[in-house]
Amino acid sequence: MTTTFTVTSATADRRTIRVAVAGQLDAHTASDLEAALHEVIGRGDVRLVVDFAALDYISSAGLGVFMVFIEQVRAAGGDIKLAAMQPKVHMVFDLLGFQVLFEIYPTVDEAVRAFPEVAS
Repeated sequence: MTTTFTVTSATADRRTIRVAVAGQLDAHTASDLEAALHEVIGRGDVRLVVDFAALDYISSAGLGVFMVFIEQVRAAGGDIKLAAMQPKVHMVFDLLGFQVLFEIYPTVDEAVRAFPEVAS
């Protein structure tokens, strides 16, 4: 079985980076997300919104990627906000208590607006 997964990043609003994930995020593809987040954060971008709209499946390995980066991002004055989850993906986050650690929003726009304004 071939696991399909893609991750892309683009500047959103308020100097926030939107990281879109699609397909299946599992033990085989978690390293792709980890590499993408490492690259984004390495550039100094620490205001991240992860767009889950096209993600069909997430495993514990996929969840673990977010735990790798959250402390580093918050220590740098940023955050990782999660948005637009499919119901079955949202259920996994809820069951494992991730809603206590991460802010989850119904839409990407709401997650972006949740960041404070940045002075120009």
